[in-house]
Amino acid sequence: MAAPEPAPRRGREREREDESEDESDILEESPCGRWQKRREQVNQGNMPGVQSTFLAMDTEEGVEVVWNELHFGDRKAFAAHEEKIQTMFEQLVLVDHPNIVKLHKYWLDASEARARVIFITEYVSSGSLKQFLKKTKKNHKAMNARSVRHQAWKRWCTQILSALSFLHACSPPIIHGNLTSDTIFIQHNGLIKIGSVWHRIFSNALPDDLRSPIRAEREELRNLHFFPPEYGEVADGTAVDIFSFGMCALEMAVLEIQANGDTRVTEEAITRARHSLSDPNMREFILSCLARDPSHRPSAHNLLFHRVLFEVHSLKLLAAHCFIQHQYLMPENVVEEKTKAVDLHAVLAEIPRPPRPPLQWRYSEVSCLELDKFLEDVRNGIYPLMNFAAARPLGLPRVLAPPPEEAQKAKTPTPEPFDSETRKVVQMQCNLERSEDKARWHLTLLLVLEDRLHRQLTYDLLPTDSAQDLATELVYYGFVHEDDRTKLAAFLESTFLKYLGAQP
Repeated sequence: MAAPEPAPRRGREREREDESEDESDILEESPCGRWQKRREQVNQGNMPGVQSTFLAMDTEEGVEVVWNELHFGDRKAFAAHEEKIQTMFEQLVLVDHPNIVKLHKYWLDASEARARVIFITEYVSSGSLKQFLKKTKKNHKAMNARSVRHQAWKRWCTQILSALSFLHACSPPIIHGNLTSDTIFIQHNGLIKIGSVWHRIFSNALPDDLRSPIRAEREELRNLHFFPPEYGEVADGTAVDIFSFGMCALEMAVLEIQANGDTRVTEEAITRARHSLSDPNMREFILSCLARDPSHRPSAHNLLFHRVLFEVHSLKLLAAHCFIQHQYLMPENVVEEKTKAVDLHAVLAEIPRPPRPPLQWRYSEVSCLELDKFLEDVRNGIYPLMNFAAARPLGLPRVLAPPPEEAQKAKTPTPEPFDSETRKVVQMQCNLERSEDKARWHLTLLLVLEDRLHRQLTYDLLPTDSAQDLATELVYYGFVHEDDRTKLAAFLESTFLKYLGAQP
């Protein structure tokens, strides 16, 4: 017979269960009911200006997100600038890049008791880059080989620069202005995400009477070394982010720049870190970013072509990007189906070597699991093509939000516009059938989203409907991502031509 469990241990376990239940309590809901704020607070790195960050649940997608709250003491000043605040966040919601923490939704809560901005961001559970580097330094064997560390450093730098290049190419350019190893996050699969993109836009655009809650990152002594000498003295430009990136690249290379206790990193510590770099190309790359004259710092796009990072992309990577861009035209399990039909003993590639026998590569040497994993990594943004002939992002348009409506009193008072679809379409199927009276066509559209959600839409076509108009409406009402508008319109038009012989 087992001995009875000691009472104190059972008591401790009950306490932990009670704490876990308390943390999962729902404290508040968004006006639309999709986002549910929990009691558990999270630390998404050093997010200046955000007074509280809570774990929340996205009830539509079933994933955890972060509920951020920005509080304002002067409610009258807040009310006077509500439209300006909305405009800024409407533009930030449109920022969509695999290496930038996504801002899903925002709304304003202006009541008699309080004034705040609430915004929902992507939850990165693996922690900040600074935390990861500290763990790596403690367990140095994990990245002890110089070649392994160098490859990881190149991959991280490429992803950060891809995000900065995207932001700086917007019209007008988006200056991050808060890039530190605390606001860069790394996931378990090596995917880098930049957070706190909203901070500089928000703090610079607000009038003086509303800036009080926006705490400047420069007030943090331990992060002073991430900011260039000209910071605060001249108008911010993209060179500010390049200097901060250079300091992040240095920290990633040496794993940690020793601070003077818990205060600030000294110039001597930075100099020692620079001199410890054994790779001359890496040292030259980092020093170019840390140039004291901002006009001498290269752009993020040009840094992607630096010899320490640039490499000719393999045909495998180019093919993977092409496959993902056109995946909506293919069946969902196309990789699995194609590999089943392939003769594993057939020759995939051959290199002639006369007079010796040719060097052959057979299908049996290709791992289907590795191929699926590689495609997933490319889709997630771990292997970007920003140092290739990539399209530049366009200007950020104003969102045409629907007119406000009265929100339910049980929820936060300010209503939300239509939810924008954040997931992209990976597969489309369309069918047209005649109605029973033969007077009109009935359209059935099946969309498979990137999280494998199947969305089926039906519609009775009118004589005046066009493919472009239908795609625009689907985006407007939140059924389709903005980036999928063009390819959806082209897909619908080809379907109309196939069934009708001409666009209706």
